[in-house]
Amino acid sequence: MLTRTGAKQSFMQAPHHLTTPIMSNILYYQPVQEAETYYFPQFQTLDHQLCYSRSISHGKTSPTLSFSPNGSPTSQQESQSCVTDDIHDFRHKLRELETVMLGPDSDILDGYEGALQGDLASPEIHSWRKMIESIPRRDLKQVLISCAKAVSENDVLSAQCLLAELQEMVSVSGEPIERLGAYMLEALVARLAAFSGVSIYQTLRCKEPASADLLSYVHVLYEVCPYFKFGYMSANGAIAEAMKDENRVHIIDFQIGLGSQWVTLIQAFAGRPGGPPHICITGIDDPMSAYARGGGLNIVGQMLSRLAKSCKVPFEFHEAAMSDCEIQIENLRIRPGEAIAVNFAFVLHRMPDESVSTQNHRDRLLRHVKSLSPKVVTLVEQESNTNTAAFFPRFLEAFDYYSAMFESIDATLPRAYKERINVEQHCLARDIMNMIACEGAERVERHELLGKWKSRFRMAGFAPYPLSSLVNATIKTLLDSYSDKYRLEERDGALYLGWMSRDLVASCAWK
Repeated sequence: MLTRTGAKQSFMQAPHHLTTPIMSNILYYQPVQEAETYYFPQFQTLDHQLCYSRSISHGKTSPTLSFSPNGSPTSQQESQSCVTDDIHDFRHKLRELETVMLGPDSDILDGYEGALQGDLASPEIHSWRKMIESIPRRDLKQVLISCAKAVSENDVLSAQCLLAELQEMVSVSGEPIERLGAYMLEALVARLAAFSGVSIYQTLRCKEPASADLLSYVHVLYEVCPYFKFGYMSANGAIAEAMKDENRVHIIDFQIGLGSQWVTLIQAFAGRPGGPPHICITGIDDPMSAYARGGGLNIVGQMLSRLAKSCKVPFEFHEAAMSDCEIQIENLRIRPGEAIAVNFAFVLHRMPDESVSTQNHRDRLLRHVKSLSPKVVTLVEQESNTNTAAFFPRFLEAFDYYSAMFESIDATLPRAYKERINVEQHCLARDIMNMIACEGAERVERHELLGKWKSRFRMAGFAPYPLSSLVNATIKTLLDSYSDKYRLEERDGALYLGWMSRDLVASCAWK
């Protein structure tokens, strides 16, 4: 779901009018002056291509998704229900649903549709009608759950019926549950259509927006929700506290993105009493970040080097353009006398564990990091349990988690905002698609609850590192500029950011 790519504002920084000291009498954090416009690419936007319209069908309004070359809304006539005695009409509805989700030229559902051989007997039609009537009318959540249950039980005919029913109920520009429902419907179609959903997921991945546009979409998400800022402020605070007396600091960032997280940390060390330390940052890349910034890690190194020079901070940058699974100790270029900080922000959940591969890269990496004897290791992850769960409980967990996420977006971003569809589609929907439609090694969105992460860190030999109360207070101040439905809670040595009763992001530190 969450990606660091394109988060433009400095991650240690609250909004300018809320900026307060974090490390009192040791480090102070200033607004980034012109850093946003000077150091970062300009953000551009394009009119979205996914459009929404409402058509009148059988005396009622039904949502219809459609695509048009210029992004303008188009209408598409729909039938009232999938419950019909005409199997040819039912097949037509499945093709119509495929066109809505995947575009008019898709042929992925051909094999899927071929499962319907011959005419359906009347008892089957009657059974479908009974099933639909048993669900409370227009209860989108229950229809989604019933459909997922049918998919999990390989009840293809019931799933097809419910998919067609859902098509009339979802909307990419409606209520939060209607918007989430549109993307979960897409994922359910993908899972049925391509068996594992991999083909459709890979097709969607090939339809990325232009890099500048993707950057702008993630930036919008970063601004309207505090999840990124919460994670980076807590991580930077822990690093600053651990390194307050060190002369040589080496930060290893396992998904550096644009490197923006480190802007205010460099500025903070520049103002340290007694002078700044020598700072080395090793940045480990990922394909999505490279695509969004439009080039390799040299772009990040040049940006941070210019900033450090302007702040008179001794600085060097090391590139590690490889996947986290390929990282070896020698790639990190550790030197004697360096105090090491390791940053895992929204990245470890993508590392395959023992349930995916016997190599268990997730635990292997933690053991490698422990062998470096770091002063501090920061962890920021989504508080969700989708790693080893079977399909149906994973669907329920994803629905609960993203319901809160979409509601929180709704509290800040107006529904009339023209880029909101792009933000949700490119920053959230593809993660939903992956965790619902894909399985095995192709399912890379594998979140774990903090309790499980704690077990992994302890097994690797780590001990908890306490988070600073000053950092916690600063994050609370940050949340004052957002909806009062956000809540911050500290428990068992970790910080949790949630929306109403649902924890969404957790942050902690280790040594």
